[in-house]
Amino acid sequence: MEDKMKKSESSHFDSYDIRKTIETEVLVIGAGNAGLMAAAAAAEKGAKTVVIEKEKTINLMRLTIGGINTNAQKRAGVEINKYDLVEYLAGFAQHNVDESLLYQWVDNSAEAVNWLEDNVLKPNGAHLRSEPDAKVSNPIYKAFPTQNDATIDDKTFASYGKWFQKKVEELGVNLAFETSLIELIKSHGVVTGVIAKDLKRNEYLRINASKGVILCTGGYSANKELLSKWNPLALKKNIFNDSPRNDGIGITSAMSLGAIKDELPAVCVFDRGLAPVGTKTEDMYVQTDRYTDWLWLGSHPLLKVNLRGERFANESTPYEFIVNAASKQPGYLYAMIWDGNFGEYAAQFHTLGCARVGFPGYMASAEKLVEDTEQYVDKGLVVKAETIEELAEKMQLPVENLKKTIKRNNELAKKGVDEDFGKEAYRLTPIDQAPYYGCTLGGRLLCTFDGLRINKRMEVLDEGYEPIKHLYAAGNDSGGFFCGSYPDRVPGTAASHAQTFGRLAGKQAASNK
Repeated sequence: MEDKMKKSESSHFDSYDIRKTIETEVLVIGAGNAGLMAAAAAAEKGAKTVVIEKEKTINLMRLTIGGINTNAQKRAGVEINKYDLVEYLAGFAQHNVDESLLYQWVDNSAEAVNWLEDNVLKPNGAHLRSEPDAKVSNPIYKAFPTQNDATIDDKTFASYGKWFQKKVEELGVNLAFETSLIELIKSHGVVTGVIAKDLKRNEYLRINASKGVILCTGGYSANKELLSKWNPLALKKNIFNDSPRNDGIGITSAMSLGAIKDELPAVCVFDRGLAPVGTKTEDMYVQTDRYTDWLWLGSHPLLKVNLRGERFANESTPYEFIVNAASKQPGYLYAMIWDGNFGEYAAQFHTLGCARVGFPGYMASAEKLVEDTEQYVDKGLVVKAETIEELAEKMQLPVENLKKTIKRNNELAKKGVDEDFGKEAYRLTPIDQAPYYGCTLGGRLLCTFDGLRINKRMEVLDEGYEPIKHLYAAGNDSGGFFCGSYPDRVPGTAASHAQTFGRLAGKQAASNK
């Protein structure tokens, strides 16, 4: 029987015309937040480690990293009740999560964040700054001060991707770019390596990993076929895909070995996708890594209406919620309407995370926000008009409906009470100062989170909920942590989840005999 299995495996892999075999102990697939952290952790444990990445560079290292009880938070006097936080995250997902994984993140996030600060940032003159001013203004807008930002001067972000790559290489890790995963190799119940392809030479190679393979390829958000199968709504409500690298190969390769994945989809969607007026959602789907036509103002709680010119939801919600609400309206897209005073509202709105104005947001000031918005007037994606009637016509919205909606909005702003949808008083703003602005918006898909089911050791599970030996997953290849929409009121969770679980996976794989 054993000889028969060996013969079968041999004949199967011989079909690839393998030109080279590489021997290592730990193989990491994907050079992003999870992959680089996994590689560093494995190498620190003394394991010979290889990283393969199908692109020419590492993936974007996120500038905001979540965490609980980090050194940066201790310096800032920030304290978070971990039980409140876990219950919030589980409740946000309607408990469609493995709660033990949430606690695994909470209990290990500080180690990963502190390692990043001590080993990558500080040697390059940078550090982490804790952002303490999350606030609770309604049950939906409840927020936690989990945010730690990489910075040198406490005024701007510090990009640390090149520093991280250098650190990993100093630890002896071999990074092989333009090398893609083709399939996993499993022998006698143990994952022993992969078949990969050298894209530069157009040659196949075999990589044997005696201690383990760690999948960190980043989910499947760029794979329209998999989105159609696992999350068709994502294709309807999003007009941009901002992660064109993530083709799902990590997940599908594990599933071919009997691994299981989350049954419900989970995504991170931002409400900043600018569409030309008159666009039909089914006709627009742009894959870009340049954040093309990305309207930062889109995440501010200004008046938002459906394509009939009618308000349809509370605009003071997490980023994706307004996109979800619009998916229940005609055409899936929606319009945002505002007036010439919008620059004054930035501080008043107190947006969090990357929508914030002023550091640690990406818009340094209200003036920069106005400047960023005006560029899209020049491109024709933001409409500008001197009257509401002119604005409605340019926006292709029913004139009388829009006039009625804006009149009602102004009445509520004057009262200081949103009698229709319950938005907080400090976020009610009138539309009464020309020029008037409008734009058509849709979702931007950043990533998928429904991944392979794992246990607390980051081991990938099979249909019997037993670990597949020597196969690990971290980052967006791993599941059980998110469901539905991303909880952006817990800033930095996605990046921290990736780095923390990558670190745990690297340690675990390196410890195998």
